[in-house]
Amino acid sequence: MNTLGRRAGVELLRHPSTAWSINQVTMMPRRRLSVSTILTPPLVFTGLLVSLWTYKCLIMVIFQNKIIYMPSVPPFSRSERIEDYANQCGGITWKEERIMAADGVEIALAVASVPGINEEMRKEASHVAIAYFQGNGGALPPRIPSLSMVLKALQREASPSKRYTLVALSYRGYWTSRGRPSERGIRLDAAAAVSYTMRKLREPNEQPSRLVLWGQSIGAGVATSAAAALPTSVQEKDGGSPVSGLLLETPFVSVRAMLMAIYPQKWLPYRYLGPFLRNHWDSRVALRTIANPRTRWPKTLILQAANDELVPSSQGLELEETSQELGLDVKRIVVSNALHNEVTVKSQGRRAIVDFLNGFS
Repeated sequence: MNTLGRRAGVELLRHPSTAWSINQVTMMPRRRLSVSTILTPPLVFTGLLVSLWTYKCLIMVIFQNKIIYMPSVPPFSRSERIEDYANQCGGITWKEERIMAADGVEIALAVASVPGINEEMRKEASHVAIAYFQGNGGALPPRIPSLSMVLKALQREASPSKRYTLVALSYRGYWTSRGRPSERGIRLDAAAAVSYTMRKLREPNEQPSRLVLWGQSIGAGVATSAAAALPTSVQEKDGGSPVSGLLLETPFVSVRAMLMAIYPQKWLPYRYLGPFLRNHWDSRVALRTIANPRTRWPKTLILQAANDELVPSSQGLELEETSQELGLDVKRIVVSNALHNEVTVKSQGRRAIVDFLNGFS
């Protein structure tokens, strides 16, 4: 035995536990990381992410009517009353009317009458009737004061031979209207409201009359759709004149375009839900229908809010470009320092609306 071996033997005799430790370490199996162990965490994380995406997509598709239409926001909106806002209307009188849509659903209208015009003057006056379509949230009564400001300005500036009537539609499921909101149902509501407004045009005289459709936010889509449907629905039924003007306040191109604007990231699945939408409100398609060579084209005013927190500015610009391509008479105005619901509150926006409506004789 060599010297090194003897020293090792002596060391083992002095410290026998060392030999046990060496054997124990030698006998322990080596732990190796398998492929499945490495891939499990990222696969679980990816699965959870895909599940969350799928869940949200299903929720957006299944409950899209509840997401888009918000008649009870803010709370207690459906219990609002016209009388609660009468002192904010500057002498403009509003009343609630009830009409029936084609499918039998009862819907509410708020109708304004401008004071100071006697019956004799009414018989000689030209008539501009405005059908107003609100945005997707809340009830009509809170909107009445700002609409009254427009009517009050029209009353001050209009000639004695002109009068205005404003008919504001409360969609089904909103305010005191029956039913549940959906694009199909609201189209029927809009047709009924336009028909009612056109009947108002023929009362009580045969003087020249004009019909203007005014829509705010999603109501702009309702207005363009109603104008596009007019030649085949209301016009044939009531024998009325076509739309003379379209006033599109803070409009967007379509629900699908808004979905892509809200989710611009191409890797998110929400922007690809277009084929599953039941609500479209595509103003671009409606404008192409309106630009029919057999009908008189309406003048169009697009009003955008400079600080719109909901609708990107590109949406109004696209509608202007589409209108110009189709040869429509269109004008676009950006209201400075205005948020989405502040266009009629700002003096610039109200001035633009009054000038537009005053242009019809």
